[in-house]
Amino acid sequence: MEKRIPDISNQIYYEETLDLLKNNYNVIGTHWASSQLEWLNAVYAQFKDHDKFLITIYLIKKTLDFYSRNFTKLSFEEFYSKDKVEIEKFNITEISEQLSIPKESARRKINELENSLVIQRIKKKIIIDRSAYSFAKPINSVKRISRFLAMFAKILKDNKKISKELSSEKLEKIIKNNFSHVWKIYYELQIPMVHGYKKFFGDTESFHIWGSCVVNQHLHSQKKTKIKLERELFIKTLYASDGLGLNAKSMSDITGIPRATVVRKLKKLVKKGYLSIDNKKHYKLTEKGTTELIPLQNIVLDRLADFSTKIFNLAIL
Repeated sequence: MEKRIPDISNQIYYEETLDLLKNNYNVIGTHWASSQLEWLNAVYAQFKDHDKFLITIYLIKKTLDFYSRNFTKLSFEEFYSKDKVEIEKFNITEISEQLSIPKESARRKINELENSLVIQRIKKKIIIDRSAYSFAKPINSVKRISRFLAMFAKILKDNKKISKELSSEKLEKIIKNNFSHVWKIYYELQIPMVHGYKKFFGDTESFHIWGSCVVNQHLHSQKKTKIKLERELFIKTLYASDGLGLNAKSMSDITGIPRATVVRKLKKLVKKGYLSIDNKKHYKLTEKGTTELIPLQNIVLDRLADFSTKIFNLAIL
């Protein structure tokens, strides 16, 4: 049987994807922000600790890197056929530097992961045992990514970058059939994103809480704005929005973070000028918070465009 060779001329280019992402930001940005908040909520639910989860997926990504270097591709079912995943050697300094976790905190969290048997050392092997924590297969994450990409693909088709739309069902199948490859590049998007925002805000909980306000105002602005808006103009509508903000209880309910922690982090975010509070104790974005984050968000958008381009080409070539 003759092997099918993809047509180079049919590929989508990163620059085209990034351009459409920026120029249709009021639609794409809202979908992406909502998807990211759902992912962060699921992240926190795993351990009730963002850093422990980040350490876990960072170590799993090292395994996905190993598979990629050795030309091994696993489907979703193959990857999750066993609870135990062998991982590469690591050290505290590496974890600390790569995830912006102080060395002593990284050491303590890794010890806690080992004491709870999430990380195990068996002879010469180091493994992550997914059965040792409240692990759930990322079925919802795959569906969310597929829905987001299907929506984005419609914009590509409307702009004649692809010849036909890509359904969320087709994209979900593509992701699952190429799971170890796709999840490697997905983690290459997500881990630096959380790392960057954590460095900016000082901790991941503050970013998570701030992000819930972002999504709330994204959704409110989308309802009011029916025309296509490029990114910079849409960002201005976010902090100028006159819609209701969120209170501490709502943020706690949305994120799963205890209310006392939410209140403490909100005080810090208001003090730094990244959120404002009104007389009804509703929190909203500020111009300072949205504009100071633009350079970091540009990096995230670049990575999102790169990730989306790779999945689209996997689907159409």
